[in-house]
Amino acid sequence: MDKMLERLGRWFAGSKTKWITVAAWIIIVGALTAIWPGVNEKEDNNAANLEASMPSVQAQQLAEKEFPSDSGIPALLVWQRNSGLTEEDFSGFQQLTAFLTENPLEGQEAVPPFHQMPLPVLQKQTSEDGTAFVLPLFFSKEAETDTLEAGMEKIKEQSLEIFGVNPFSVSIDDSEGLSARVSGPAGISIDAVGLFSSADVSLLIATVLLVLVLLLLIYRSPILAIIPLIGVGFAYGAASPILGKMADLGWITVDSQGISIMTVLLFGAGTDYCLFLISRFRQILGEERDKTKALIRAFKDSAGAIAMSGFTVVIALLVLLFAKYGAVHRFAVPFSLSILIMGAASLTLVPALLAILGRGSFYPFVPRTPEMLAERAQKKGKPAPIPPQAAANQKQGGWIGRIVTRRPWVVIAVTVIFLGACAVNSARIEYTVDLLSTFPESSPSREGFAVIGDKFTPGELAPVKLMVNTEGKEVPLEQTFTGLSYVSHVSEAVEGGSNPDIQAIDIEFNLNPYSNEAMALIPELRGTAEKMLQAAGISAPDEHVWISGQTATQYDTERTNERDTAVIIPIVIGLIALLLLLYLRSAVAMVYLVLTVVLSYFSALGLGWLVIHDIMGTTAIQGLIPLYAFAFLVALGEDYNIFLISSIWRKSRKMPLKQAIRDGVTETGSVITSAGLILAGTFAVLATLPIQALVQFGIISAIGILLDTFIVRPFLVPSITMVLGRVAFWPGKGSKKAQADHGKEFSAS
Repeated sequence: MDKMLERLGRWFAGSKTKWITVAAWIIIVGALTAIWPGVNEKEDNNAANLEASMPSVQAQQLAEKEFPSDSGIPALLVWQRNSGLTEEDFSGFQQLTAFLTENPLEGQEAVPPFHQMPLPVLQKQTSEDGTAFVLPLFFSKEAETDTLEAGMEKIKEQSLEIFGVNPFSVSIDDSEGLSARVSGPAGISIDAVGLFSSADVSLLIATVLLVLVLLLLIYRSPILAIIPLIGVGFAYGAASPILGKMADLGWITVDSQGISIMTVLLFGAGTDYCLFLISRFRQILGEERDKTKALIRAFKDSAGAIAMSGFTVVIALLVLLFAKYGAVHRFAVPFSLSILIMGAASLTLVPALLAILGRGSFYPFVPRTPEMLAERAQKKGKPAPIPPQAAANQKQGGWIGRIVTRRPWVVIAVTVIFLGACAVNSARIEYTVDLLSTFPESSPSREGFAVIGDKFTPGELAPVKLMVNTEGKEVPLEQTFTGLSYVSHVSEAVEGGSNPDIQAIDIEFNLNPYSNEAMALIPELRGTAEKMLQAAGISAPDEHVWISGQTATQYDTERTNERDTAVIIPIVIGLIALLLLLYLRSAVAMVYLVLTVVLSYFSALGLGWLVIHDIMGTTAIQGLIPLYAFAFLVALGEDYNIFLISSIWRKSRKMPLKQAIRDGVTETGSVITSAGLILAGTFAVLATLPIQALVQFGIISAIGILLDTFIVRPFLVPSITMVLGRVAFWPGKGSKKAQADHGKEFSAS
């Protein structure tokens, strides 16, 4: 393996081939960008998240077939005048519906004929206090978000012409003016895409600046700070058109949320892989005069760990293909492919750049051998200084190395107690699949929902449609559900268009239809309907009930999330364990490395909940976040473990295990700390966005990475390795010297 890595290092970083490597990347990225579309051009933010077999999806299909007038995407135009709606306001509403009837918007399917109603009849549809009114209209279910947004812009233009001012720009708290907001599924869709679209550019800029600043602060070299960014830039330049072409061919589906997180992942993980090589190169430059030989040695020492780390992340993210929920399933290919390309860039392009720049990469703090330093000092007539890196290593090794090798049991006890206490707190977490709650309170759809909930009943925002097959028998459909304590309104029963035996009612809850409480009522609604059909003499009533609507969709979403979590987490753990076993050839090391990262993951959830709930005041986190965080944290956490253990394993071949652990912690300490800070920082950038789901994911991921960086990797893992000694190598033999000396060392410690 060492010989193969040395040959690869000579090829990618050789004096002649380094320019070929750089040229190849420029040609490949340039060609891909020219002939294939970028991934941003092929976003599909309306892709289905639930499979066709889910009850809510089947119910929606039945509703579209039997009750087409009620199908489509509803947009609720919420109007409010705090001093009371006037006759002029209602006249304006009638003018607007007349305009939409005569000049239908693109994708518009239905609009209520308010312009044909007498004014007194229309006024009765306001809220009890006469200050709010809801104008619903329906768009085709195939309408893209861009179509919905364009339609809303035309409505705003017409409203400006009718009312003389734009009600959609008037504050909802204005005491006199007429305000309007777009809520309902259409409004939520428009806000969601708008938030993610605006986040893309700001996220990219913030991430680049953060990585650049952290690299400058840590390494104090402007050239070195740019090298990882160049690697990430080329990796994104190659990944974007490949993913764009795959989306264009229909092989994958990408959305704006996935692209946003992919960008963060590329910069964070990509910079880590570059630093693993760069740090080793800097260390060896302090020992080796020839920069090419130093780079080849650095490549040989770090390439295996980099490749293994990258492959671990790729495999873990590919497991998301097993997810049935679309938003999770769609992450798998973009994330894993981008990391695969980034791994290739860090092992080919970055070594070539380092070979071209040589020691100049670290200017103005250029690493030199003691002989080179002595020669420079002699020319200046000064005494030879201690190499800066050697001094730093001595200082760091003085406390971390001594602690983990002299008091390993104490370190294990303290770290496990702390991490365990944090992990226990994760049992307190409350979850939600309510998309609306992730929006800023100033979002139009959320402001509109607040008005509906305050002035009407929240259930009007998203009623559920309950359909039953009566088989021609009389059933008390309306009466059965009207008296339920959680129902505020039940519509009249209507018959299906093609099958009159199918009857439907719209049910409005008297609570938030997006809440967990409302979702929990779906099984109760179904059970009530089945009992009603059974009492009417209908056999197999469970096959004769369908429930559609946003609340039913969220209920199925929650069930799907639970299924995905139960399936994906064991697969990820199993595959990572297998990869560690193959790479380290140690079953024992595989077990404790996996367990430490899993413990770190649950600790991150617990600490994250402390921040999100107890400090920030959020009542629940998005149900998808634990699964996202697990895939990222377990895979990325193992990166640092792999890099540390690889160093210890390599050193244990020629020195006692105690010294190998101490030197391994010292050698990898600065680079893993730097990499962890950068990776945590990139995820923390998500917390600056207005989308609560990304804020929560960013906080939990950043906390998990910091726990791995400052607790698991420097303290817990080496302490366990010290306690286990030669057993840590089992069934491999490890180092004979390490085995022979460990018992004596451990007794002395």
